Amino acid sequence: MRKPWIALVAATIFATSAAAQPSAPPALNDNAPERHVVVPGDTLWGISAKFLKDPYRWPEVWEPNKERIRNPHRIYPGDIVVLDRSGSTPRIRLATVKVEPRTRIERTSAAIPSIPANEIEPFLTQPLVVGEGDMANSPRIIATQEGRVYLGKGDLAYATGNVDEKVASWHVYRPGAALVDPVSKETLGYEAMYLGTATVERRTSPTTLRITDSKQEIGAGDRLVPSPRPEVVEYAPRSPAAEIDARVLSIVGGVRETGGTRVISISRGKKDGLEPGHVLALHSYGADVRERSSIYDRSFKTVKLPDERNGLVYIFRVFDRVSYGLIMSAARPVKVGDVAARP
Repeated sequence: MRKPWIALVAATIFATSAAAQPSAPPALNDNAPERHVVVPGDTLWGISAKFLKDPYRWPEVWEPNKERIRNPHRIYPGDIVVLDRSGSTPRIRLATVKVEPRTRIERTSAAIPSIPANEIEPFLTQPLVVGEGDMANSPRIIATQEGRVYLGKGDLAYATGNVDEKVASWHVYRPGAALVDPVSKETLGYEAMYLGTATVERRTSPTTLRITDSKQEIGAGDRLVPSPRPEVVEYAPRSPAAEIDARVLSIVGGVRETGGTRVISISRGKKDGLEPGHVLALHSYGADVRERSSIYDRSFKTVKLPDERNGLVYIFRVFDRVSYGLIMSAARPVKVGDVAARP
């Protein structure tokens, strides 16, 4: 069953944004349809992509229906989306169709989301990035129940450190690979491998914990971080106000390149002005090639090819120096080291 807070997350889709929007009106696709009938599996992003070259700018063209679609759970399969070309700026609106109250009530469970929420749900509360200071200060499991090598759901663990008694639930994580900026070579943080959750069983010394959920095996040396309340993520997309020059640090799953809808980390965060809801353009990083003046010339110079725009990434979670985003479109595989910039 979908968690209740996902509905709360989605309900913020048209919150007011302080970020500056592009001045030029959104451009229509050359083959933009005159209408679209909403079907199960649709998202607002996907519907907007049928009409707009830059689907992240949908809040600008949905204006006439803002009150009706403020909450995406009020858009249902069977609704008709139409393209209105009558004004100076094209608009996308919902057709006025009389729907019987009984039918509307029966359709509430099939309301469409703004983006594929199921792709990012696991990443909204789990620890994703930790700094060296966080690791040094976080509680650590020092022993397992009956000396077992690994623990699972229902087992006991023993931890030292500041296990705050006011914290109801803890995430268990294992520090992973360093996230290194490919340009500055600076370590921005460390990936946190999410292992499961635990609660305090007894206030002993060391503290006795009960493993309440286990995604991977948990053992001595693994660390604890308080389980946060789910963040309300701003789903209304927008371009950042400031210029952004970031690189793809990692692709969730440990691969070097990916296609389709996948989660990636990039080398910019809160300190650089990024916020949840920002959309960045992805560019395939131009390779360095060798150029010779002639086939007889033994010397050469290195020339960097231009970066080529590849797609869009939607930022949904932001840390101080690292952010996580969902790839919304990509014409070619996205690779570690690719560029992410303001569109």
